[in-house]
Amino acid sequence: MANPTIPEEIITSDVATEETQATSLVDKSLAELSDLFQEIRTSADAMLRSKEAESVKSAFYKLLTKLKGDSPEGLDNPFEAVEENFKAMYADYKKERAEFNRKQESEREENLVKKLAIIEELKTLVENQEDVSASFPAFRELQNRWREAGPVPTAKFRDVNDTYQFYVEQFYDMVKINRDLRDLDFRKNLEAKQAFCEAAEKLAENEDVVNAFHELQKLHEQWKEFGPVAKEYREDIWNRFKAATAVINKKYQAHFEGLKGQQEENLKAKTALCEKVEEIAAREVTSSNEWNSLSREIEQIQAEWKTIGFATKKENQKIYARFRAACDAFYEHKRLFYVGFKDSMNENYEKKLAIIETVESLKDSTEWKKTTDQIIALQKQWKEIGAVPRKKSEQLWKRFRSACDAFFAERDKNAKPENDFYGNLRAKRRIIEEIAAYQPVDSQTANAEAMRDFSARWQAIGFVPFREKDSINAAFKEAMQEKFPLFNQRGGASAAKAPRSGKDLLIAKYNELQQDITTYENNIGFFSASKNSAPLIKQMEERIEHAKAELKELEEKIRTYEEGQA
Repeated sequence: MANPTIPEEIITSDVATEETQATSLVDKSLAELSDLFQEIRTSADAMLRSKEAESVKSAFYKLLTKLKGDSPEGLDNPFEAVEENFKAMYADYKKERAEFNRKQESEREENLVKKLAIIEELKTLVENQEDVSASFPAFRELQNRWREAGPVPTAKFRDVNDTYQFYVEQFYDMVKINRDLRDLDFRKNLEAKQAFCEAAEKLAENEDVVNAFHELQKLHEQWKEFGPVAKEYREDIWNRFKAATAVINKKYQAHFEGLKGQQEENLKAKTALCEKVEEIAAREVTSSNEWNSLSREIEQIQAEWKTIGFATKKENQKIYARFRAACDAFYEHKRLFYVGFKDSMNENYEKKLAIIETVESLKDSTEWKKTTDQIIALQKQWKEIGAVPRKKSEQLWKRFRSACDAFFAERDKNAKPENDFYGNLRAKRRIIEEIAAYQPVDSQTANAEAMRDFSARWQAIGFVPFREKDSINAAFKEAMQEKFPLFNQRGGASAAKAPRSGKDLLIAKYNELQQDITTYENNIGFFSASKNSAPLIKQMEERIEHAKAELKELEEKIRTYEEGQA
């Protein structure tokens, strides 16, 4: 009976290993890839790591091409040195590899000649067999020489091996050899193959199915090196070995089927992240704060990407390229925004500089009314102009404020008796103190009369120093609203535009409280300059604390409202 043909089930590459290696190279720098290539080249098994070396080379030139494309035009190549160094290393490695392959091919050809000679000797031994006792030692010696001979060219392996096995079987089955010697050889072969079966069965229990599979391939190669067993055992021993092989192959296949399922799930997760980044990259963003917020979101998505395993071999590189492209699109969009934003800030800088120069040209003017109106108009223009470069902002503001203050200080110093600005400021502060001390009575008519009296007296007082105008007016309004509810009813038009939704009402109240806190804090600054103002300052501080507590409550209500609408 011929030795059963062993199925071709050896997988020549490990899918998971290749994917891990290919992906691990993506985030390396040119220097890291050069160092990795040098490590491979100088390793003891450098010639056996050619695929790994080619992967590193491919990653190196792909990254180099991208970096060159990102470099500004017109500049010298900043990567010339590292590129030339890598070219030299690769050229040396390629030359060494070619020499290694040449020697390997030469050795295989020599081995082929040896094995063909052994086959010829074996053929002669089979055809001219007379004295079995004399032939069997020669046969054993031929088997040993065959095992010691190295590999032959791949294209010749099957024909040479099949021919050898044919004559081995001829020697056992067609020649009437001495039964004792033949049985002894059969027993040795049986013992060896039983050991192979036991080893394969043990491998079938190994949890590391990938390692078990590769060890099984070694057993198959060793099995081929031994001759047949007695006819009555040949089928059983082969079936036993084949059964253990089938268990390992099934586990191996199931392992990669499970891995494939997980990889498909990973692909879905990564596709979702790609879509999310693509959606963000396509947004029209108009503020620096929004860009900062979205950048943090992109960084979180990138961190999540790293926690997801590989996708399928076919799609892994594609999905990574898609993700990388989406991230690149986002950051390119952001870069272009800041290029335009910088141009806009430079334009704003020129506009504000022009206003400063105009104010500086007016600050020594003694046409008080006309110049006051001009500077107030320029201050309004200043507020309407957008941001300027941060490093210049404070310097511009100080220069602008200095010019304005210089004019108004000189104007106030030269004010006529009827325009005693600081006297007017003191008078208005006294009215605010009177309002704070006023105790409303039960008569609404009397309260309304008091409210009108306070308003009339306030309006009768002339101008205050320009720098104090907004703050003293806010303090008066706050004091009047506190004592006279009717004072709040003025300006009903704005109330008609109040938000209608629950969330809008909460937000409006939140903004109003923030404005109140600012007003209270300003009032404290004004009252601190007055005598006997300690009770008023204490009152303002209590209002600030109460308003801050309300803000926290409103924040929680707004958050609860949003969660309920989600």
